[in-house]
Amino acid sequence: MSHDHDHGSVTTNRTKLAWAFGITATILVAEVIGAFLTNSLALLVDAAHMLTDATGLLLALTAATLIMRRPTSKRTWGFRRAEVLSATLQSALLLGVGVYALVDGIRRLFEPTEITGGGLLIFGIIGLLGNVASMFILASGKDDNLNMRAAFLEVVNDALGSVAVIISAIVISTTGWMRADSIAAMLIAALIIPRALKLLGETTHILLESTPKGLDLEDVRAHLVAHPQVITVHDLHASQIASNLPILSAHVVVDDAAFHNGAAASLLGELQSCVAQHFKVSIEHSTFQIESHSHQTPEHERHD
Repeated sequence: MSHDHDHGSVTTNRTKLAWAFGITATILVAEVIGAFLTNSLALLVDAAHMLTDATGLLLALTAATLIMRRPTSKRTWGFRRAEVLSATLQSALLLGVGVYALVDGIRRLFEPTEITGGGLLIFGIIGLLGNVASMFILASGKDDNLNMRAAFLEVVNDALGSVAVIISAIVISTTGWMRADSIAAMLIAALIIPRALKLLGETTHILLESTPKGLDLEDVRAHLVAHPQVITVHDLHASQIASNLPILSAHVVVDDAAFHNGAAASLLGELQSCVAQHFKVSIEHSTFQIESHSHQTPEHERHD
C-alpha cells in the first residue's frame, strides 16, 4: 500500500494553524500587559496558558509542515510521527500550566492581592474574542489528527479560561471580593488538567506502540485462523504510526500443500483484504509472512 497521505488536507490545516498562531500570539502580548497592569493571577495564568497555546500552535504548525515531507530510505514513514510528538509536547505544557494555576490559586486564597477589576474585564473580553476566532478557524480540522485535536483543545481551554477571567472581573468590580481571582485561576486549572492528561495518555499509547484502540488482536487472530488454509498465526503485532495510520504484521502458518498448488499466493491478498475491511479499525498497511507447517521461521522472542 502507498504511504502517501492527503496533502491538500495537510496544507489547509497548516493555513488554519498559522492564522490561529497569529491571533494567539497577539492576545498573549495583550494579556501579559494586562496581567501586570491589573495584578491578576487569573489573567496571568491565562497569559501563561496562552503562552503554552502559542508554543503548542507553533509546534503544531511545524509538525503540519514536516508531515508533508515524503518518505525516504532513511525515514520510511517520513515525518508522520511528528504530529504525535507535537501533541505530546503540547499536552505536557498544558499540564504544567494547570498544576501551576492550581497551586498558586490555593496560595492566593489565603493571601489575596489587590486587583483592578475594570482592567481585568477588558483584557478578559479581548482574550475571549481572540480564542473564539481561533476556535472557528480550527474547528473543521480538529478530527483530522492528534496534532489538530491538541491545537483545538488548547484554544477551547483558553476560551473557557477567558470566560473565568471575565466572571472574576465582574465579581471583583461589583463586590470587591479579591478571592474571586484565585477561584477563577483554579477553575482554569480544573479545565486544563483532565484534558491534558487524556491527550497525554493517547499520545503515549501511540509512542509505546500499543495496539490501536478499537482493535482486538484476539479477534483478529481468530478471524485469520478461521481461514480454511491457515493452520495457526503467531507473532501477531499491531501498532500505530500516527493518527489514522495503524499497521499490522503476522506470521501465518499454512499446510505445505499450499506452496505447491499456488494457494499461498492468493492467500496473501485475501488476508490483506480481510484486515482492511472486516474490522472496526481498517488496517491498510499490513505485512504477512506465509510459512509452511514443516518449516516455521523461528524468532528470538516468540509471541504466540
